[in-house]
Parts: sequence; C-alpha cells; structure tokens
Amino acid sequence: MLYNEVIPEELASTRIEAFIYIHNMAKQFTEELISGLKKHLSDKEEQDDSCQKLPLELLGGEPNACYDPVERIKNGFIRFKTCKFDKYPEYFQELAEGQHPKFLVFACSDSRVSPSHVLDFQPGEAFMVRNIANLVPHFDQLVLYAAQLRYSGVGATIEYAVSNLKVENILVIGHSRCGGIERLMSFPEDGSAPYDFIDEWMKIALPAKLKVKAEHNCLSPEEQNALCEKEAVNLSLVNLLTYPYVQKAVADKTLALRGGYYDFVKGKFELWQLNPEVTPVIII
Repeated sequence: MLYNEVIPEELASTRIEAFIYIHNMAKQFTEELISGLKKHLSDKEEQDDSCQKLPLELLGGEPNACYDPVERIKNGFIRFKTCKFDKYPEYFQELAEGQHPKFLVFACSDSRVSPSHVLDFQPGEAFMVRNIANLVPHFDQLVLYAAQLRYSGVGATIEYAVSNLKVENILVIGHSRCGGIERLMSFPEDGSAPYDFIDEWMKIALPAKLKVKAEHNCLSPEEQNALCEKEAVNLSLVNLLTYPYVQKAVADKTLALRGGYYDFVKGKFELWQLNPEVTPVIII
C-alpha cells in the first residue's frame, strides 16, 4: 500500500488499535528489561559492597554504637578471607611457599596512612617498617655499640630486605600533618616536658629541622612543618646510603631509593627518586 493511498476508516481503526497494543507491549517489555537490569546491578553492588566499601560496620557499626574490638577483628578477617584468601587460592598458595616482595617501605605509624590502603599494596608485594615519622637512622660504625643498637630493629629490617629478599625498591613515605614532625619542630622551644622515647627518636630528623629553620624561618609553623615532613624523607633516603648493603645494591643498580609524600588533606601523592653517584671504594 502506498503512503498517500486512502485507508478505509474501519481498517484504519483496527490498525491503530494494533499499533497501540504493540506499543504497549514494547513499553512493558522495555520496563521489565530495565527493572531486571537495575536489580542485577543492585545485587552486584551489594556483593561488591560486602568486599570493597569502607562500611560503618568495619568501624564498629553506627557512629554512636558501642565499639566491639573483638567483633571488629573477627569481621575484618572474615572479609579478608572471603574476598581475598578464598577468592585467589593459587596466589596465596604461592605466597605460602615464600615471599618475593619488590618493595621495602618505610611509613609512619599514623593510622591514616597505611601503605596497604593508600598504595593498594597486596600481600607479598611490600616488606614494611612503620615507625614515628617514617624515619631511617644513620648507620655509623663508630657508634654501633653505643647508640645504633637502639635502632637495631630498623637495621635488621633493611639488612634482611636488601641482603636476603633482594628488594628492588626502598620507598620512604612521609605525610601531611605528621605528629612526630610537629613535635620535632616545636620541642624543646615550646618548653613542654620531654617524652620518654619520642624526643630521643625524633633527634634522627634533627638535620631536617635545622635545614628548614635556617632556610624558611619566615614561614608559619604549619608551612615549616609541611616542608620538614618532606625534608625528613630526603634525610632518611640519604641515611639509607650509609648502610653497606644498600650502598652495594645501589652501586650495582639492583636497588632504587624513592621518596613519597601522601597529603591526606588534598588526596595527593608525590613520588621522587634519589639518584646518588656511588663510586667504588678507594683504599689508600
């Protein structure tokens, strides 16, 4: 039938009804399809949420609810086992046979800056040290027995990671609003009472404090603290080079030293690399 042909009234009425019927059927089918897709996506989101979200239940339930540390530990392990351990059995079986991490990471003990979350490190990827202000003490043979043994935990970790595990990268991560650096920059000038351990430990970063105070004395305390947070990372990188096994690995180009800075206020991460010129030892 041509489009310009006249359609009888009774036939036109029948065709219109058929068209309306087909249109309604198509609309109903489309709505059911969309509803089904929404339900599928909703179910998938609920499944993903059980593994990936940062739920209130992880932190102990509702904000005003009584926090149960035992339940938090149990729920955390169940989540890990369900979403990772049971989901990737071959990977964890390989880890059971031995570890081969690519990184040794120094990070602060601050609860807001866990490298496993901030950098998404998975089990087996990173050998880690966490301490106040992510510091690496200087290796000094002259004071090995007088002072360095106080920091032997750090030294043992470096030695094992470099000599035994053969890590290819050492990453030192600083962060914004570090309490250790704030203490370093204000004590003893503020006249507060000394801590039993913190102040002695923070003396490791004293050269970073002196550098910032000398070069940026006109800045506000907050700005100086932020600069010192990064300067302390650079100091730790330099201190790493005083360890003989680190020196050798860097000279052999099997180890890279990297600095990082996590700003949890702005949600930014900075990364840089130390490129020292390590020359062979000359014996005279």
